Amino acid sequence: MFLATGLVCAAGLLIRRRRSAGDQEITDVDLVDISHGVMSAAMILMLWVVVEGVVAWAQVAIFAILALSLLPAYRRTRGTSGRVDLLGHMAMGVAMMWMLAAMPTLMSEMAGGGAGSGHSHGGGSAAAGPMATPVWADVVNVAFVVLAAGTALWWLYRAATVAGHRLHLASYAAMAGGMATMLVLMNG
Repeated sequence: MFLATGLVCAAGLLIRRRRSAGDQEITDVDLVDISHGVMSAAMILMLWVVVEGVVAWAQVAIFAILALSLLPAYRRTRGTSGRVDLLGHMAMGVAMMWMLAAMPTLMSEMAGGGAGSGHSHGGGSAAAGPMATPVWADVVNVAFVVLAAGTALWWLYRAATVAGHRLHLASYAAMAGGMATMLVLMNG
């Protein structure tokens, strides 16, 4: 799914860039596609590799830059639907930041106490059990799950009611729904 969303955004970006061959300025729509393309790549990476330390914090910085880069577009957008769309794109960037920063905390119950954890060396003492996820992290995570699910529903509604850009809107909905699902699974 994340490969498909990334390809939709990359294709849209490439098609627009070819049409505007002489214009080197990056448009607001280009920024949205870049943001979702990077999100797709990061989500694929998270599925295969535990992202920690400097790599995780570098990605947090990238998503902060991408989310903030959409602020001028928000100010230029006049329609309510367009503004809600942009808020959704920015919110997904912030959700990615949360996911990357909170991953070790949210997944702490899965990491501790396993047979391969290296903390149990036999003898008479029992290995420490997995650490419980702090309540504050659970609450914040639920808020991001609701935000991502709500954003997915918004984009599904837009895809069903707006002429044009339906493929992009559906891919944004899939991305947001996938992020909500991953946040639930990380906190499982």
